[in-house]
Amino acid sequence: MTIAPDASIITASANERVGGTRRAVRRPVVERDKRRSPILTIILWISLAYFLLPLVWLVISSTKTNADLFSTFGLWFGRTFELFTNIGQLFTFQDGIFLRWMGNTIFYAVTSAVGAALLATMCGYALAKYTFRGRSVIFGLILGAVMVPLTALAIPTYLLFSAANLVDTPWAVILPSLVSPFGVYLMRVYAADAVDDSLIEAARIDGAGELRIFATIAMRLLAPGLVTVLLFALVSTWNNYFLPLIMLNDPSLFPSTVGLAQWQQAATGGGGAQVLFSTVLTGSFVSIIPLVVAFLFLQRFWQSGLSAGGVKG
Repeated sequence: MTIAPDASIITASANERVGGTRRAVRRPVVERDKRRSPILTIILWISLAYFLLPLVWLVISSTKTNADLFSTFGLWFGRTFELFTNIGQLFTFQDGIFLRWMGNTIFYAVTSAVGAALLATMCGYALAKYTFRGRSVIFGLILGAVMVPLTALAIPTYLLFSAANLVDTPWAVILPSLVSPFGVYLMRVYAADAVDDSLIEAARIDGAGELRIFATIAMRLLAPGLVTVLLFALVSTWNNYFLPLIMLNDPSLFPSTVGLAQWQQAATGGGGAQVLFSTVLTGSFVSIIPLVVAFLFLQRFWQSGLSAGGVKG
């Protein structure tokens, strides 16, 4: 029996013996229904426009002067192309403090994302592959923590870090970002199927310790899930505004979200500071470029790993 790899041309052949002779009989297989749903297509295009139109508006607005922002159509370019002028003003305004803010953002996001991904992977692996007293209770508490809004924890977190003299330090942003209940839940579910128990038992029989098993076997199998949690944590910390706002007072420690918000408040406050509108929009555009680059770089590890897991067995 021969099966072609393409589902649209799948055929089956069999050899039948009739009157002492052999002949090939080809049996057509019903093709997969390729009809498209107009309603789903419309919903898809609406969703695409919902996510892309703000980005298009931001890119176009970053090429305009402050006057063109209020006198031209939002989704089309202004009378002059001022992108490079706006970028130059962005990196020179207030002695180039935006560059410091971007450095802080990258440091906070990368440190928190890597730490959160590793902790979530270790915790999820332990909950999935080890049996110990209270495991179900711990996992239930983690699920409950997913439903708690971050704003409800703002004041307790601030009081805790204030008592530890960590307010207005980078640790006040990094340490809370290391906790990712959703990442733990995701890795627990993923590790349950991605890591075969027989591999762990075989490694134990060969004399490998638990730490070595996790580092050499489990981490490789959990890499797609780890990248997923890494991306979620990276975006969450990169876009975090409320936590740095209440934890940091020194402008030199601000991430780009808080710094640009300060400029926005100055722009709307009057006093001739409205020229900052184009600068704030350009800063917002520049601040999303590293996230786009991170997704483009990491998606190949993400997609390849998930595809490999999809054909298991």
